[in-house]
Amino acid sequence: MPETTTAEILDGKACAAETRNALKDKVAKHTGAGKRKPGLAVILVGDNPASELYVKNKINACKNVGIESFLHKFPENAKQEEVMACVKQLNESDTVDGILVQLPLPSHLDEAVVLDEIQPEKDADGLHPYNMGNLLAGKPGLRPCTPAGVMTLLGKYGVALEGVKATVIGRSNLVGKPVALMLMQKNATVTICHSKTKNLKEIVSETDVLIVAIGRSRFIPGNWIKPGAVVVDVGIHYEKGEGDKSVITGDVDYAGAVNIARLITPVPGGVGPMTVAQLLANTVYSYEKKLGLSS
Repeated sequence: MPETTTAEILDGKACAAETRNALKDKVAKHTGAGKRKPGLAVILVGDNPASELYVKNKINACKNVGIESFLHKFPENAKQEEVMACVKQLNESDTVDGILVQLPLPSHLDEAVVLDEIQPEKDADGLHPYNMGNLLAGKPGLRPCTPAGVMTLLGKYGVALEGVKATVIGRSNLVGKPVALMLMQKNATVTICHSKTKNLKEIVSETDVLIVAIGRSRFIPGNWIKPGAVVVDVGIHYEKGEGDKSVITGDVDYAGAVNIARLITPVPGGVGPMTVAQLLANTVYSYEKKLGLSS
């Protein structure tokens, strides 16, 4: 039988810690020179436990870096005009550099309308159409957090992208489309796939760098992976395992892929920490740009 080797882990926790430390030094330099702290405002609607946990983690991350956070919490039945009024107020605030609306919003609220109301220069998530347009055009600006985090992680581990076959599975505005653009800007040859793509197994088996963000647990079997490929799993799912114990899975069958891939992200501890780190980076970017500060 052929000898198997275990893939090296793309450690998102360690890479995110490096990013946070660099941001912390930047903020300390600016505040030490008499400037105010950067500010991130978070809008949370409802009592979704997962959303509340995510917001808590983001606020703690802000504190660690030296970013001031402002939480605006609304009840589940909040009206559209109430949330919109809060966004408009934050747009006008001189101490708020980034605005984050924690998703998903309750179904009676129009997410697109709320997000589009955020000033592009305060769009901490990097998802405003203006910022997405800058990404498409290859212009500098705020970037969607998860795709930018993925690219930072690949760069940290020296993954060569020029000329390689890269496949993105998932076509969302949140991850799939922007990360495909970022890969193309690094001169990768990019294929975008989704749940209705034909011959998906064959495409995956020829892929050098695989980014999976389709939102389905273990959607990609491990034995589809090309030997020596780099695998980035953006998905995270909570399932019941043996004895009703909670099991966390990704969009890739990790157990099957870890002995085939060369590099692979764990779930959790891979892409998730990088997403939060990029949120902080976007906030500091907006802060520096607003105050005319150099990095």
